[in-house]
Amino acid sequence: MAASSNRIMLGPLVAAIDQGTSSTRFLVFNAKTAELLSHHQVEIKQSFPKEGWVEEDPKEILQSVYECMDRTCEKLTQLNIDISNIKAIGVTNQRETTLVWDKETGEPLYNAIVWLDLRTQSTVERLINKTPGRNKNHLKTGLPISTYFSAVKLRWLMDNVEKVHEAVLSHRAMFGTVDSWLIWCLTGGKKGGVHCTDVTNICLQCLGDQSAALVGQMCFKDGQAKNTYGTGCFLLKNVGTKPVMSDHGLLTTIAYKLGRDKPACYALEGSVAIAGAVVRWLKDNLGIIQTSTELEELAADVGTSYGCYFVPAFSGLYAPYWEPSARGIICGLTQFTNRSHLAFAALEAVCFQTREILDAMNQDSGIHLSQLQVDGGMTSNRLLMQLQADILCIPVVKPSMPETTALGAAMAAGAAEGVSVWSLNPEDLTEVTSEKFEPQINPEESELRYARWKKAVQRAMNWETTEPVNNGNGTSIFSSVPLGFYILGSMFMLIGAKYIAGQCESE
Repeated sequence: MAASSNRIMLGPLVAAIDQGTSSTRFLVFNAKTAELLSHHQVEIKQSFPKEGWVEEDPKEILQSVYECMDRTCEKLTQLNIDISNIKAIGVTNQRETTLVWDKETGEPLYNAIVWLDLRTQSTVERLINKTPGRNKNHLKTGLPISTYFSAVKLRWLMDNVEKVHEAVLSHRAMFGTVDSWLIWCLTGGKKGGVHCTDVTNICLQCLGDQSAALVGQMCFKDGQAKNTYGTGCFLLKNVGTKPVMSDHGLLTTIAYKLGRDKPACYALEGSVAIAGAVVRWLKDNLGIIQTSTELEELAADVGTSYGCYFVPAFSGLYAPYWEPSARGIICGLTQFTNRSHLAFAALEAVCFQTREILDAMNQDSGIHLSQLQVDGGMTSNRLLMQLQADILCIPVVKPSMPETTALGAAMAAGAAEGVSVWSLNPEDLTEVTSEKFEPQINPEESELRYARWKKAVQRAMNWETTEPVNNGNGTSIFSSVPLGFYILGSMFMLIGAKYIAGQCESE
């Protein structure tokens, strides 16, 4: 009794499960002040069975959620905060990552295929080849035909995994993105679990992570935008209650729908596959850094890439190109180039990719952003934020509380019908303190560096294709230049040898 009487009464609390590509977090907020009270984070392992394949274990994802919830509640209890005041839990998740499980056993039938995965490239190429003019946007859905989305991943699972194929035939298969898997498991699983999703996940395949960040950044007005720097990079711009179809390589998506009777709000979205993932690659694959903070230190030491440009197209290029055949490239190297220049080029690559998205967004909407609101793990890198302002030539605004994705999910959950502990009225929203990064280089220098980046991007294009190369009459041995020279050279040597042998015999 003594312990309970000392508990701190904060009013209603709202929690959020933030299940991302590289980690899972559980966070608890004060619904009245939006203050983050406690959280816990667990990293998620990724596996790469083949080149271009990216998978995660659905059971590990679920277990990470349980662990984060348990540890966060322990921390709240240690702070004498009553966890029974948690009135709702929002879910935000990595979108497009695809799962199939058995509704009778509750067991996953295959690993989760992560949104970055490229195994469906051949399917995508065949689909595009069947469209008039090889038009990626032939379906007129606001989404291009791409390896990014869930439908082609589900097709691959049905065609290539016997367990999935059998479960589909016997009506035992359940399909979903990560939110569907988690909610089904958390609400009973095979004993009556709820199989559902949210409109912000449906439109691309519970609030999808990027839509949650848009809500968390309080971008409720037409024209407001945010950019999230996580494993990938995602820039969303609120375009109001009428969808705007892009002519410049962006996605038309649902931003949010905050209530059964409320209208859906739409957004233009630019998706970049590799942002924070490039840091992981430099650490795990090349071993040139040990931590993400070391990357910032290395880059700051030189303050320039010294003409080195890095296009991290590890999973092809997403918006605005949607080119799965692109591959990563580092160019402009000299004997003077060292790992510090490469570190700087890696940070610049994130900023240049954002610039490409913003340019497309400005062209589609006709309204140029005067500043960019940012969030996500990479925003702790101050050099990156300054580089972004320099390359965009507009201010970059970073909130003091970077967990805007989880905050958005908590806000949506707290405002839900039947909960109503979090008001989304503009006059009731807590003003968030922020830091602004102003451009520090002249626009001419920014344009010069950006032009060189665009040149590097073109070098990365059409590097890899699943289509066989032939001349229409079968593959010729002479289609390989080195092999052709070798065979021709051998023929000439043989003729020469016979000629010399004949001369010797006549003598």
